[in-house]
Parts: sequence; C-alpha cells; structure tokens
Amino acid sequence: MNLLRRRARARGFSLLGVLVAFSVMALALGVLYQALGGSMRAMGEAERNVRAVLVAESILARYDSIPPGGVEESGTADGFDWHASSTPVPPLDGRPDAWELQEIGVEVSWIDRGARRSFRLASIRPEIDPASFDVNAGGVR
Repeated sequence: MNLLRRRARARGFSLLGVLVAFSVMALALGVLYQALGGSMRAMGEAERNVRAVLVAESILARYDSIPPGGVEESGTADGFDWHASSTPVPPLDGRPDAWELQEIGVEVSWIDRGARRSFRLASIRPEIDPASFDVNAGGVR
C-alpha cells in the first residue's frame, strides 16, 4: 500500500516545475513583445521619413524656376514644418553670359518621440524674371 501512495504522488507536476515553466514562458514572451514593439517603431519612423520626403518634393516641385531675388518661404504641411530658401550659384567657368542659376533647398522637420528630426532636399533651378516670360509665345522674350 505504501508503494501505491508513492506512485500516486510521483505522477503529477511539482509546484517548482510549474513555476520554472511559467518563468521561462514569461521571459520568452517578454523578448518577443520587445522585438515586435521595436519593429513597429521602426515601421512608424520609416513611414514618417517617407512622408517628409514627399512634402519636400512637393514644395520643391512648386519652383520650375526661381524669381530674381530668390525664394524665402516657410510653412506647415501635413504635420511637418518646412522652410524653402535659395542662394545664387556662381556662373560656370566664370562666364557672365551663362544662365543665372539658384540652388533651392527645402528643409522639412518634425518631432518624433520627443526628438526633432529633419530632412533636406536641394536642387538647382534657373533664375527667370516672370516679367520677361511670355506665356502666349511659350518662352522667354
């Protein structure tokens, strides 16, 4: 009879074994949760970066040419602050008869998890006086 009691007790899980199993499972789930959270944060950052690039490209697309005196504008679009400015580019090879060019840059900034992030996009555009442009003739007078 004593032998039957020992076998009956040996068939179940011990409390210590159950606690160890739960501890291992909790650690594994914690690591999995952190990995999933990190990838979700990275995906959110990538999406905000893409939106910032699109804002910069759309602001830059407004300027096929730069008016004399340059560009200096700021604003907000889709939750992003932007600033556009231009500076003259020296003539190539020092030739005064070359087109006058301006470098235009658009900087887009936003707040991401308490830190300020920014993106800058730049291009070179010709400087054209709107008064010298004849829309009906399709070009410069």
